[in-house]
Amino acid sequence: MTPAQRAAVVLEARSWLGTPYVHTGRIKGVGVDCAQLLIAVFAAAGVIDEFDPGHYTHDWYMNRSEELYLGHLMRFAVRTEDPQPGDIAVYAFGKCVSHGGILVEDGYMVHAFRPHGRVDLMELRALEDRFRGYWTVKS
Repeated sequence: MTPAQRAAVVLEARSWLGTPYVHTGRIKGVGVDCAQLLIAVFAAAGVIDEFDPGHYTHDWYMNRSEELYLGHLMRFAVRTEDPQPGDIAVYAFGKCVSHGGILVEDGYMVHAFRPHGRVDLMELRALEDRFRGYWTVKS
C-alpha cells in the first residue's frame, strides 16, 4: 500500500470506533463484526473492492480447523514481518485464525470485538497469547 492508502485506512478504521458489535453487520454506527470491519474499511479506503464473504455462524471457528478467515485475507494480503499502520494483526480463537484488527499506531489496533460489544482501540499485547501474525494488503 502507498502511504496515502495507509493513512486512508487508519482514518477510516478510527471512524468506526464505538460502532456496536453485530455478527455479520457492516453498517458504520449501527453494527459490524471483525471480518466485515476489515472489508468495509479497506473498501472505503479504496484499497480493495467490496465483497461478500458468505454466510458464517458466530462460532464457526470453534468446530472446524479450515482457515476460512485467512482464506479471504490471502486474496488481498500477504504476511509481513514489518507491520505498519494500515496492516492487519490476526488472532486465533478456537481451532484457527478467526479475528483481526487494523493497526492504527504503534502497539494499537482498531477491531470489532464481541467481548467488548463494539469497535474499539486495543493494545496488541492484550491478545498476545492468541497472536498469529501480521498481514499487509497487496498494492
